[in-house]
This record gives sequence, C-alpha cells and structure tokens, in this order.
Amino acid sequence: KKAAKSGRTRQKKKERTHHHAMEAVREKLQGAELSEAATKAFLHNYGKLEGGESGLIPEHDIEAVSTLPSLVELQQSGDDGDGVVDGDGSATTRELLSKTIVLKLNGGLGTSMGLEKAKSLLKVKAGRTFLDLIADQISSLSSGVQFVLMNSFSTHEDTIEDLRQSRPEIANQEDLVLIQSKSPKIDATTMEPVSHPKNPDLEWCPPGHGDIYPSLLGTGMLDRLLDKGFKYAFVSNSDNLGAVLSTDLLGHFASSGSAFMMEVAERTEADKKGGHLCRRKEDNQLILRESAMCPEEDKSKFQDVSTHRYFNTNNLWLDLAQLKHKMDECGGMLPLPLIKNKKTVDPRDSSSTPVYQLETAMGSAIECFPNAAAVVVPRSRFSPVKTCSDLFALRSDAYNLTADFRVELAGAAVPVVKLDDAHYKHVDKMERLCPGGSPSLIECKRLTVRGPVIFAGSTAIKGECEIVNDTGEPKELPPGTYEDQTVEL
Repeated sequence: KKAAKSGRTRQKKKERTHHHAMEAVREKLQGAELSEAATKAFLHNYGKLEGGESGLIPEHDIEAVSTLPSLVELQQSGDDGDGVVDGDGSATTRELLSKTIVLKLNGGLGTSMGLEKAKSLLKVKAGRTFLDLIADQISSLSSGVQFVLMNSFSTHEDTIEDLRQSRPEIANQEDLVLIQSKSPKIDATTMEPVSHPKNPDLEWCPPGHGDIYPSLLGTGMLDRLLDKGFKYAFVSNSDNLGAVLSTDLLGHFASSGSAFMMEVAERTEADKKGGHLCRRKEDNQLILRESAMCPEEDKSKFQDVSTHRYFNTNNLWLDLAQLKHKMDECGGMLPLPLIKNKKTVDPRDSSSTPVYQLETAMGSAIECFPNAAAVVVPRSRFSPVKTCSDLFALRSDAYNLTADFRVELAGAAVPVVKLDDAHYKHVDKMERLCPGGSPSLIECKRLTVRGPVIFAGSTAIKGECEIVNDTGEPKELPPGTYEDQTVEL
C-alpha cells in the first residue's frame, strides 16, 4: 500500500510539473504574439519532446526506394504531363507559370562564412549577388510568376533595403515577404522556456525551414495566394543557384495531381552521412530519414549509397490548395517530425544553461501526404554555397553564367575544392588571399590548399593538385599551370 501510495504521489507530482511547464511555454508564446499556426506547431513539437519521442527510424521499419521518374527521362520523352517543353512559350506553359509562385528561403546570415548580413547579398558571380541572380531569373520568365522571400528577423531589413536600391519594382510587389517565426529554447533540466536576463534575445532560436508551413498559414498569405488564383509553389534555398524554376518539372507536377513533390539526386560516397529518401513499410509512405533518426546499429545500412540511393535537394513543389486542405484537416498545422538539438543558451559559452532547440525541416512534410512524389534530377540542380571552398569554385571559370541567369558547369566535372579553414573559412580572409580572383578550375578535378596561399592571377589548376604552405606566413603561388602535382611553397 505504501509503495502504491508513493507511486501515485510521484505521478501527481509529475503531472503538476508537466502542467506548470506547459503553462510556462504557452505564456512565453503568447507574450511573443506568435500566430496561432506557429503556436500550434511549436506546442506539437514540445509535446513530442516531453513525451520522450526518440524519433528513431530503424532499418527494419523501412525499405529502399529503388526506382523513380527522372527529369532527364521526362525531357527525352517529352512526356511531362501537358506536353510542356522548357522555354517553348506555349499557352500551357504561360498558364501554368501564371499560377505559380517561386519561394526562396532567405533566413540565413552565413555566419559560418563570417558574414553579418543576409547571405543572399554575397557577390557570387560576375559581380552579382545571389539575390541579383534570383531576381534576374524571375524577370526572365516574364509570365506573371509571383516571387516570395522567406526572410528571418535577422535578414529582413538588409534584404529589403537592397531590393529598394537595386530592384524597386520587386521591392514594391505585394506579398513579397514571408517572415520566419521564432521558437523559445527549452531548459533541458526544467523543460520550461529558458531564462537568460543577460541577453533575452538568446532565449529564442529559428524554428527551422519547416516553419514555412505555419508561416504561410498564420500570416494569411496562403489564403491570399489561393484567392488570387495561384496553385503551385516551387520552393528552394536562396544559396542554391542550381534551383531554377523548370517548366518541365512544373508540367510534370501539375499533371501528377500530387500535393507534394521532392527533387532528389543520386547519393555518392560524399553524401553517405546525409539523410536519404525511403518508404515506411507500414503504409508504403515516402519519408525522409536523417542521420539523427538512424539507430547506431543501422549506421552501416544508412550509409550504403547503393541501397539508399537518393537524397533531398531541398527543391520542393507544393500544391497550395492541397496544402491548405491538409493543414485544416490537421487542426491548422502539419505534424512534422521533430528535430531536437541539444545546445547551450549562449552558443559562445559552453558553461551556460543547457537547452533544447526544437526545429522541423520542410522536406519532412513528404510523409504528411499519401500522394507525395519524388523525381530524380541532375546534380546541377543542387549547387549550394555553404563554404568558402564552394564560393571559390563558383567564382572560377568552372561555372558559366547563362543568358537566362543560370549558373551551369562549364567543364566535364565539378571541381572538388578543399581550402584550409584556418585561413579561408571566412569570405574576407579568402578574398585577401585571392587578389586575382579564383584560378582557372575548368579542367580541375580536385584542389586541396593547406596553409595561407595567395592566388594572384594568371593561374590554372588541372587534374588533381595540392598546394602546401607550412610556413604560417602567406606565400604567393607563382603564376602558371599546375597539373596533377603537389606544390610546396
């Protein structure tokens, strides 16, 4: 009897603690005046956190995706649903484009590259920024395509000011901006919203790009777009210049009747630690399994790129009407898988309070739609700039800028560039060491740079080369052509 009474007491205490923590979360959300949709999305994630959901997807619960339609096959056969061919200017193409929005995720500051403004304002090719090239791409379509930027509080002012100066016709467009929400960090001990009086801003974090769905609904933009006759959305990251609206894919998506379509690419050994597409055995549903969702004992299967062949490029296609219907059906939200990140409230102070940051990924919405689809696209549609090594390659002659403002590979293969992070991690440091710009990389397969090497110009790298400077002081690589060799300065 004593044991039973003690158990009931512990349970009541646990329930009181849970109730108090939940009320504290609700109060925090209300104080920030978040939209109802954003509030519901966070409470859904918080419920999963408190419930102790592991989020693990073991190998025996899934099966590999063996075959999918491909963009190349669609283009070769001409069967993209409505007979639409890229750039054919047909009435069908124009009608589809007039019902389409292009939404770019523009919430990143690029802090990992040493940037303090919106990453999309970084000059990447021919003196143009990501934002310049995106705007040029939209303008070249000239078919009434609606452009939307999903900004964060950190990137909004810089982005809009740049557009006012360079593209006033876009800056004044109705429904141009969708502002990303924010989420309270949760104290890992008390499970309540963390308190950090020294800098209250650190009590909040970005909710991940899965926030696109509650933001579209909560701001009323989804309803306004539907009222204006828009039906489709093409969504991608602003730093992926390969993600250009394709009328082949638009035609295929429109004719498929799917609510959601993901562009996937073939995994290579370089991608084996990243997430993959698979099917849940229970209901044959397409889902994404990220690295954090894989049990330790299944890691070898997870990394087997011959079994799990496809990864998410984060280029997505949405049917807006079906999205709205699904969110209404789920009570004003999409039940996305939780991504739980254990951090400290001050990321620069490892001794500060341990917290959970709750995020969601927009690609994981594929599991919310029974009629979701995927299509295999060439690697050229996945060219993100995440590091200065990526930027170094993009600025070289290995990539061309086309007449319709796409960036495409000029040579036979993508050059794999690995710059020394100790000297090239930040853009300003890289640019000081490259006064002549990037060397010619059009015939380069791999370039590794160790130490502070100055590229002054009139230099070509071919094949596989390594440039080494172990002196610790910047040294110039003499102008010339280097092919399949190691150079020690």
